[in-house]
Amino acid sequence: MIPKITAVLVTGLFAGLGWAQIELNQASEIDLDGLQGVGPSLTRQVLNERQKGAFTDWADVMQRIKGIGPKKADSLSAQGLRVQGQLYTPSAPTSAPATTTPKPQ
Repeated sequence: MIPKITAVLVTGLFAGLGWAQIELNQASEIDLDGLQGVGPSLTRQVLNERQKGAFTDWADVMQRIKGIGPKKADSLSAQGLRVQGQLYTPSAPTSAPATTTPKPQ
């Protein structure tokens, strides 16, 4: 009995995840306003920029939309927002190779 209940819950969870996905290039004003952290101003920016051309990826979104940076992109992605079907994945921080300066003798 418990395995059946678990299977139903897992199936429902995955069905819910599929339903909650919102494609930024097709989202309506209502879809965008329904996201936490997105208000009317940000929605207008997205819709206006989208008229100029579809967003190609999250980097394109962050470049074109003032107010969407890595933290906001991560939050929106966690809520189901996708760009070209892709989740936001922060790029690995790039670090310059460590340089050592010799100690004076």
